[in-house]
Amino acid sequence: MSAFRNNRLGIAVGALFLVGTGVGGGLVIAQRMDGAADVTTDGGGEREILYWYDPMIPNERYPGPGKSSMNMDTIPRYADEGGDSATPGVRIDPALTQNLGVRYATARRGDLEGDLSATAILDYNERDIAVVQSRADGFVQRVYNRAPGDVIVAGAPLVDLLIPSWGGAQTEYLAVRRTGNSPLIQAARQRLILLGMSETLITSVERSGRPRNTITITSPTGGVIKTLGVRAGMSVTQGMTLAEINGLATVWVNAAIPEALASQLRAGQSVGVALAAFPGERFTGRLTALLPELVGDSRTVTGRIEMTNRGGRLRPGMFGRITFGGGSTSALLVPTEAVIRTGERDIVMLALPEGRYRPAEVRIGREAGGQTEILAGLGEGERIVASGQFLIDSEASLTGVTARPIGETSGPVRAPASPTAGRPAAAAPPGASMVAPAPRGRSGQ
Repeated sequence: MSAFRNNRLGIAVGALFLVGTGVGGGLVIAQRMDGAADVTTDGGGEREILYWYDPMIPNERYPGPGKSSMNMDTIPRYADEGGDSATPGVRIDPALTQNLGVRYATARRGDLEGDLSATAILDYNERDIAVVQSRADGFVQRVYNRAPGDVIVAGAPLVDLLIPSWGGAQTEYLAVRRTGNSPLIQAARQRLILLGMSETLITSVERSGRPRNTITITSPTGGVIKTLGVRAGMSVTQGMTLAEINGLATVWVNAAIPEALASQLRAGQSVGVALAAFPGERFTGRLTALLPELVGDSRTVTGRIEMTNRGGRLRPGMFGRITFGGGSTSALLVPTEAVIRTGERDIVMLALPEGRYRPAEVRIGREAGGQTEILAGLGEGERIVASGQFLIDSEASLTGVTARPIGETSGPVRAPASPTAGRPAAAAPPGASMVAPAPRGRSGQ
């Protein structure tokens, strides 16, 4: 009987022990589960939440959880997400950068080819324009079936004008000639010249002895009719423009030259021109001017090249490319594809140690052969992102990474080789963050 009581007592005590252990363990587990999201990695207590925000609109801040203006769930921004201020930048998992196909390049010193290339379009030579005007009031009798765009030769008839006032003046001149008084004859002839008659017309009147009040206006030069402002039956006044003739002996080649390269060109240098209409054929021109106005949309300067138009083969509107010759020069070079052009400044993405990246502002120079000259903002040997930099820059913009200003260059920076280099990278686990937050500030772009 005593033994039976002892057994029951032992069972009761054991049950109480198990219940107590379970309750205590449950409390501990509940506390850990409840505080797991608010403890730091070193177990230093709850993380301080600065504000809540929408990753798609990082500039909007909210005092607590909820929905953003885009009806997206907001997430907290913790005080300890500033990262290491000594090494600013955005951190990306190396496995993810390999999956994105990110490629790297090193700023190196090399020879940049001196040939500069730019697109160009042929245009009329605006210096070779002849303006044909009426020298007296009259009426249009004939236009010889001319129209704008017609190509004519020098001396080709344009229009017949009936000028009544010239008929009376010529009749008086012929009457004075019959008097034989030389001073009067000379004065009467001078009057005809002042009325606008040409020497050829006066000589014709003297030979025929009859007045000519219908005058044929001819083209003073060969070329294309740009404007023709008269038709048969019209009346014209003195000084009225009848036609404009643009010569075709020479043409202009207007080239769109990037503003960074315009300072390297000088008026008078030889230019090679390749036209799409004549594949394999090479033409030569001369740079006559760099226009003072900058084309805002394309950030280019118009270079004007004058080229001889032998046989009239070159037609305004033709498309081509020009090449400016020059010698090779030593320069600090990066791949052209690595430069991010924002319109206000130029950016490259630095590849820092420990998988960190930071935008850096640079000043670029010439471009040739897929390489761009760096004038300032980058040091020789610094490692940059050559492909995929736009994705990294967008991450840097979201996390507020500031761009390194020009003049703050450091020595050569070579990031350690990834341990996964040479092997296919494993896919990132679901829910894994692409970036480790960096110090807050303005975007690098």
